[in-house]
Amino acid sequence: MATTTTATIDLRRSADDVWQLIGGFDSLPDWLPYITRSELSEGGRVRHLTNQDGGVIVERLKAFDHDNRTYSYAIEQAPFPVTGYLSTLTVRDVPGAPGTSRVEWTGSFTPVGVSEAEAEELFHGIYADGLAALRNTLNT
Repeated sequence: MATTTTATIDLRRSADDVWQLIGGFDSLPDWLPYITRSELSEGGRVRHLTNQDGGVIVERLKAFDHDNRTYSYAIEQAPFPVTGYLSTLTVRDVPGAPGTSRVEWTGSFTPVGVSEAEAEELFHGIYADGLAALRNTLNT
């Protein structure tokens, strides 16, 4: 049974501005301090990420929709206690709030060797910390 978690943040920037920063599959080092390096392969469909500890994470792009400002990816290799990981990052305008966007980062996965609560806490923390780093990068 898959476990899911979602983190969201509202930013005082247009969705187009935020997407310009985070919409590239290779752009994590531009806004996520945890990821220090990203290298694309397979025509841009696979990213090899290096984290602050030198660990490697390999992720495959599963879906990309520039017009709707969203992409989904799966983890192929990582030091995380889960399998079947699929995540989606989406940027939307906030209705009734011009110049404000909402970023949603959601993931589903099956815990391996840890409880559902532990796996959910791990990824919710990664997403929430990542979105806070995005806010800091954008100075909003």
